[in-house]
Parts: sequence; C-alpha cells; structure tokens
Amino acid sequence: MYKIAVLPGDGTGPEVVAEGLKVLEAAGRKFNFKYELTPFDLGGERYLRTGEVLPESAVDDLRQFDAIYLGAIGHPGVKPGILEKGILLRLRFELDQYINLRPVKLYPNVDTPLKDKGPADIDFVVVRENTEGLYAGAGGFLKRGTPDEIAVQESINTRKGVERCLRYAFEYTRRRNKDNKLTLCGKTNVLTFAFDLWERAFHEVGERDFADIKRDYAHVDATCMWMIKNPEWFDVIVTDNMFGDIITDLGAMIQGGMGIAAGGNINPEGVSMFEPIGGSAPKYTGQNIINPLAAIGACQLMLDTLGEHQAARQMETAIITTVAKLKSMSAGQMGYSTSQVGDLVAQAVADS
Repeated sequence: MYKIAVLPGDGTGPEVVAEGLKVLEAAGRKFNFKYELTPFDLGGERYLRTGEVLPESAVDDLRQFDAIYLGAIGHPGVKPGILEKGILLRLRFELDQYINLRPVKLYPNVDTPLKDKGPADIDFVVVRENTEGLYAGAGGFLKRGTPDEIAVQESINTRKGVERCLRYAFEYTRRRNKDNKLTLCGKTNVLTFAFDLWERAFHEVGERDFADIKRDYAHVDATCMWMIKNPEWFDVIVTDNMFGDIITDLGAMIQGGMGIAAGGNINPEGVSMFEPIGGSAPKYTGQNIINPLAAIGACQLMLDTLGEHQAARQMETAIITTVAKLKSMSAGQMGYSTSQVGDLVAQAVADS
C-alpha cells in the first residue's frame, strides 16, 4: 500500500494531475498494486486566501508519505518567487530531496528542433544536485539601494553533498546499462574551487567503486553545444544545482517541449516528489486543452522510483502509443482534449 500525497497546485495543475491519477488507477488495476491518496491544499489560491505559503505542519506531514505527486506551483496573482521559494525550494531542502532526476528522451512522432536527430539520438538523463550550490541561499546585500550597493551570492558545495549526488549518478548509470558512461558537467577552468571539489570526488568515487563506468567531463558551455549538435554522445550527465537547472530546460526543448518533460526530486532514503516541468500555464486553466503527458510521465517516474518497474515500463509504452495519435504536443492543437488524452493513455495501459 503506497501512501501518496497529492499537491494539485495552481493553474492547470489540477487538470493534469487528474489525468495522471486516472492512468495510475489503470496501472494499479493492471499490475495489482494498491495506493492511498491524500490531497494537500498548497499553492497560490491558499496563499491568497490565508496569507500562508506552507503551514509549519505540512513538511512533517509529508515526511510520512512514500511519494509526493505535484501538479504545478505558480499563480498570476502572487509575486514570482514567493510560492517557488516558500513551497518548492523549501520542500526540496527540508525533505532533503538532494537529487533532481530529469530524463531527456525523444519519443517517436514528437518533433524536435534538432535537424536530422530522432529518438535514437536523444535519450539521456541529467542528475542534478538539488539542495546546495547557488540555490542554498547564502549571501546578502551591502548598502542596498545606494550607488555603492554590493550583492553577493555564494555557491555552497560540501563533500558530503557532492559525493552522495555523484554516487547516485554512478549507480543510476549502472542500472540504466545503456552506454555505461557518466559525464560530469562543470566549469573547472573558471569555478576553480567548487568544481575542483566536484572533479576530485568524481574521479575518486569512480576509481574506487565504479570502475565499470566510463568517466567523461565537459564544461557547461560545451555540454550545451553538444546537446544540440550530438546529443547521442550522452548517457547520464551529473552536475551542480545551477548548471543542472539550465541544461535540463534545454533538454526539455530538444525532447519536444515542456508538454512532455517530467522530473523527480529524489531522496533515496526518504520521500520523493514528482512533477511535470512545464509549470502552471494559467492562461489555459479550465479549458481542458492542456497537454497532460508530462504529468503522466511524472507519475510513471514515480512508479519506477517506488519499485513498480513493470508498471512504469508499460505506462511509458502507453504514452508512446498515445503520442502517435496526437496532431501536436501543444495546448489546444492536440486533436484531443486534456481528459481524452488521459483516457487514451489509461486505456493503453489497461490493454497492455
């Protein structure tokens, strides 16, 4: 019995989550696993209604679950940063979700902006450190609002944080068993302190415990270039928090856009949170035209992380089957409504 917390969130979040849960129900029946859903009212509407971003009890409550399924955070009536920092970042940090896992996979019949590239070329995974780096919040202002103002933002990288991220990436590369190659994405020629630590730990851990995994290195700018020119070179990429945030959005574009991209905030020893990447898309709220496949993909990633590997594989197959029927991946242009797309995926899972 899996205990799953559901955070539908803002904008189109509740609509796409409903379709993900529809497919989850079909998978549960097909593969004989049980789960219990508990909804949480967190997001912009609650904040506007109560002035409260995240209740003090919420983090401890969420620790008791096996997984968190998130729709979207972001409300046009709330100043940017309030909800993102107060909910998303706080949950990642306080639940110690130190891995952000982002598969970058182009499905058949999905358009990519890359010329002469197809599904065989775009199939890699980014493992992003998720609780340190520039996002740790270290720094401050001096003489703010004056001509002499100074702003300092510090990147915090601990040996513990770096090494546990690297170990997860090595182990994930081994389980993936594709090219058995792990690429460290950094900037050793400029960020000579932080990425000296990353590079030393990368080779020490690799030599000692993962001799079967090929190690590779690329500067972040080169990584971006090769993701466009030769994405087939990559198997698994591991990087710090900020570089990971940037290259995963590039990855979403080359795999067909935000409508298909899903990710997980992983604590291998605790509760993990899974979400579509595209955000709340408030302009489409309530129209039943948003693409729910990224949210369904997040549900698929959740099942795989929980250990329901067969169900996760079939859910991905069902997504691929459904993609072939859509006219477009864009909202309002799919040829089907949001709920109809969910029906198609659920039926494909049931028929598998």
